[in-house]
Amino acid sequence: MFFSVFVCLQGSDNELKAEKEGVSDSESKVDSGVPEVPVPPDDTPEVLNKALSGLSSRWKNWWVRGILTLAMISFFFFIIYLGPMVLMMIVLCVQIKCFQEIITIGYSVYHSYDLPWFRTLSWYFLLCVNYFFYGETVTDYFFTLVQREEPLRILSKYHRFISFALYLTGFCMFVLSLVKKHYRLQFYMFGWTHVTLLIVVTQSHLIIHNLFEGMIWFIVPISCVICNDIMAYMFGFFFGKSPKGCCKTWEGFIGGFFSTIVFGIMLSYVMAGYRYFVCPVEFNNDSNSFQVDCEPSELFQLQDYFLPSMLESVTGWTTVRLYPFQIHSIALSSFASIVGPFGGFFASGFKRAFKIKDFANTIPGHGGIMDRFDCQYLMATFVNVYIASFIRGPNPTKVIQQLLALRPDQQLYIFNSLKAHLTEKGLLPALEEAAAA
Repeated sequence: MFFSVFVCLQGSDNELKAEKEGVSDSESKVDSGVPEVPVPPDDTPEVLNKALSGLSSRWKNWWVRGILTLAMISFFFFIIYLGPMVLMMIVLCVQIKCFQEIITIGYSVYHSYDLPWFRTLSWYFLLCVNYFFYGETVTDYFFTLVQREEPLRILSKYHRFISFALYLTGFCMFVLSLVKKHYRLQFYMFGWTHVTLLIVVTQSHLIIHNLFEGMIWFIVPISCVICNDIMAYMFGFFFGKSPKGCCKTWEGFIGGFFSTIVFGIMLSYVMAGYRYFVCPVEFNNDSNSFQVDCEPSELFQLQDYFLPSMLESVTGWTTVRLYPFQIHSIALSSFASIVGPFGGFFASGFKRAFKIKDFANTIPGHGGIMDRFDCQYLMATFVNVYIASFIRGPNPTKVIQQLLALRPDQQLYIFNSLKAHLTEKGLLPALEEAAAA
């Protein structure tokens, strides 16, 4: 939407240019059309170019994408094995790289205008936003550690004020950097930076929140998007009617949808049986390390489900044993197949607006990191909203953490209020008798 407004603004500026005086040559240069971004060179490894030199460009691209896809999937399994802390660091690295790719496009378009402090302020705002989000996460999930260390306690208490002060500093720096000949361009880029922060940083922060709910909420959605991307490409390549063998065909869409549903159900069944994947990621204050151990909730315990009469007549089964999470995985897979690709469509529209094929050439055959994660960010937002709406309930641990941060008189007031409430409900005598027994 932002870039549609961006282009519309350029068109409206052309109409008003004749009516206004004092418009600089540099601004009218922008109004003449969307500047082109330099096309990055082909970065396919030489060994692959030699091995596949006898193939047509269509099949060469298929093999390059396939080999690099297998390499990325292997790397994904490896970082899962390394644990949640490494996964969080990888998410942060991916976020920074995606931000760099989008900001670089803006700089490539407008570098000839010598905009002051553009890249410096862009990275400064990235630092501010990450400080805010990760500070909130540390306060939320590492409460005991924060309360134990005096410097952390002070930073936690005034965290939002410090975050606002940092952002306000960057805002003032931007105002001071305004140059008379470049007002419009500078405000374009100010909006560019903030929309990039909204798309990349905010949603990558949600990925980390999903991870804390349990690694299964991180792995299954990401895997569903990957599966849909691969299967849509495969069905489109082999069964699609497009002469280019493109994955964006009806055959690819339908094949990717059903394949992703089946894959999500099967992957969920395998992972739901392991505590390492289903337990929330928590920080152990005694060992100062993350731990993934708990008694699995009902969501990850096998239950019997009665089949509809139509399916019963086909299969001959009356009931089927499933994990409740497998039912939820159908919703995740459906979103990954139907709505998730719109993140890719949005990214494609952005690239077409600036006449580029890929955000970068980091991964041969695939483009940049942003080209691989355009759907993942939208998926992460859906999973976070889904958990908050249908899965997560009140968290007693966080309530106790907040109570421990109160003054003794406030804690005593809450204790007396809770005691009176339990007595009124008739629960307190029963609890006292159970404790005495």
